[in-house]
Amino acid sequence: MDVILIRHTSVNVPKGTCYGWSDVPVADTFEQEAAITKKNIEHLEFDMVFSSPLTRARKLAEYCGWANPVVDDRLKEMNMGSWEMKLFDEIEDENLQRWYDDYMHQPTTNGESFPMMYARVAEFLDELKQKPYRRVAIFAHGGVLMCAGIYGKLFSEKDCFKHLAPYGGIEKITI
Repeated sequence: MDVILIRHTSVNVPKGTCYGWSDVPVADTFEQEAAITKKNIEHLEFDMVFSSPLTRARKLAEYCGWANPVVDDRLKEMNMGSWEMKLFDEIEDENLQRWYDDYMHQPTTNGESFPMMYARVAEFLDELKQKPYRRVAIFAHGGVLMCAGIYGKLFSEKDCFKHLAPYGGIEKITI
């Protein structure tokens, strides 16, 4: 099965803001960015379309022609816990340095670690593999696309940040 993962467009939050599970608005450039993404996938036919429940993913799905994708909480971005909607530079938490030192394994305060996020994305993809679909679309987030890329053996965990899809970007895996 081909899985086409589509990252949401740019968001309207100050640079350096933690906004994982927060439902933040899209940037003023949404229409321009979404038009490019739509053009890049309009030639594809999908048996099913899934989305993160967060507005920034669902809005892009709707713009691209799927007003009612199947929404799944496992497709949310990483839960940044107590740091949600705070600027990294303003976070006063002794755990922040531990996270900076080992962000691939250390959980955020009251949030998730990368392995926790990977486990939920992998669980979703394991279930998806059991379905009879030929090609599906998933509108989601950069962290979800990195997890899917590792799952689909496009790249390793060690190199995943080098492969972060741009806003509105597309990644394809085969499962």
